[in-house]
Amino acid sequence: MMGCKNCSGNCGSCGGCSATLELTAGEVSILKALGQYSFLPVARRADDMTPVYLEEQEYTKEEYSLILQCLEKKSLIDLDYSAPLSGADMSAYQGYPVCGSMALTGRGQTVLELLELQGFAEEPK
Repeated sequence: MMGCKNCSGNCGSCGGCSATLELTAGEVSILKALGQYSFLPVARRADDMTPVYLEEQEYTKEEYSLILQCLEKKSLIDLDYSAPLSGADMSAYQGYPVCGSMALTGRGQTVLELLELQGFAEEPK
């Protein structure tokens, strides 16, 4: 059964196939930011598909990269490198030749609305 984008149907790890979805605090943070701003900048190197997000410093560049990849795999955000984000200050991304934007998918918008309505429970530490 193919339940979500990029899914073999038997993984269970992406959260896209089941009725439950687990999100990290970093993933929730990005979703909330995209709830405030329809689009956020993202970049990558020409020879590497790894996304780079430099707008916030709560996490390391590597952690943000992983967060974005997980959100994309869960079909909650789209990463679009076809054109730089119009009107955004992209000076922090000067070392990255491929600049674009990220936005919530329809599923991401639904998840964000549910989080705002119901809240979310953090895992115990």
